[in-house]
Amino acid sequence: MRQGIIITSTETVPGQEIAGVIGIARGNTIRARHVGTDIVAGLRNLVGGEVSEYTKLMAEAREQATDRMREDAASMGADAVVCVRFSTSMIAQGAAEILAYGTAVKLR
Repeated sequence: MRQGIIITSTETVPGQEIAGVIGIARGNTIRARHVGTDIVAGLRNLVGGEVSEYTKLMAEAREQATDRMREDAASMGADAVVCVRFSTSMIAQGAAEILAYGTAVKLR
């Protein structure tokens, strides 16, 4: 719970009462593949199994998008972000956006 902002995918915060909705908090990042990673991933694709290089890339992107959403919520004066969701979309060949979004709320 960095910056004191509670992040949850549920509609409520257990043990807390929502005093009011502030608005939509969001954070995003766009990540591009690296040619070195593509080579290793391509070789792994031939033999099968998890492409851990891409798994790590996406995990880092989700964390960065979440941190940016948390910062957005903090700038609005929120105590928590509920109903958090993630979305991804292809921006260009080899580049994808990760978007984290949810409802910024004030707690009692």
